[in-house]
Amino acid sequence: MFGYIVITASACYGYQDQGVMIAAANQDLWQGGAICGKYFQVTCTGALNQGVPHPCTSTPTVNVMITDFCPPPGCKGSLDLSHEAFSTIADPRAGGVKISYQQYTIQYVFFKFCFYTFYWRLAEC
Repeated sequence: MFGYIVITASACYGYQDQGVMIAAANQDLWQGGAICGKYFQVTCTGALNQGVPHPCTSTPTVNVMITDFCPPPGCKGSLDLSHEAFSTIADPRAGGVKISYQQYTIQYVFFKFCFYTFYWRLAEC
């Protein structure tokens, strides 16, 4: 279960802009801030209440980065998504939905190119 929040200063990055596809982690996930900057794939799986019986959108999955802490007792679930992330996967009128989520890693690949008189070459320079 989770809802959406308005992000101001975050526990991870202060006022540094991290985009809009972001989320806050509950106390179980927080681990003293070790979760900051980690990425999660979040999928809407169903309704939490009778108010909006079918809240999931036709694109019920979103990728978010953890930028904040959602402390108890205000945190009602595992992740608290930004409004933009929540409205991607569910009708905002629902307020909260059932979710599944998994952490994933972004891998970067760097290449070094060197210029040799008439051509570029991928190699050690």
